[in-house]
Amino acid sequence: MKIKVLIILSLLVGIGTILHAAIPGLSIAGVKPDLLLSMMFIGIFLFPKANYVLLLSLVSGIISALTTSAPGGQIANIIDKPITAFIVLALFLLVQKKVSTTISAPVLTFIGTLISGSIFAFVLSFIASLGEGGFIALFVTAILPAAALNTVIMVVVYPIIQGIIKRTNLVTVS
Repeated sequence: MKIKVLIILSLLVGIGTILHAAIPGLSIAGVKPDLLLSMMFIGIFLFPKANYVLLLSLVSGIISALTTSAPGGQIANIIDKPITAFIVLALFLLVQKKVSTTISAPVLTFIGTLISGSIFAFVLSFIASLGEGGFIALFVTAILPAAALNTVIMVVVYPIIQGIIKRTNLVTVS
């Protein structure tokens, strides 16, 4: 692993942590949109290698667990981040050479947020006993808004970060 890549990934996690901690838990059971996901996805798109994705997803899961406001969200965050990260990595690698990242990044962010939120809500429904309507309520009140917000963040922030990294020649971006 390259130190420069690890520093960039840690900066992305730090930014994501601030975003995740700053958003209040407004929906069912205190669940809030997970904006750390958008930073995790940027890390995956910039450095699509399994070792970086594993480290990034584990750290993101732990940080999300520490900053969640949902009862039982700690376990759900630690479970959903690695699964989501590797699904998004696989999808990204499938479309990387066929579709421009300016198109694929926002689309995969939307899909990845839906996957992450669904896994989170599924695990949380067992832990917190949300009942039958709990999953649907979480999906509508937290997951869909988070997917839309993360997609907008990706459209705006990803090209900026990608340009900065390319211009500074810190690392080779895929």
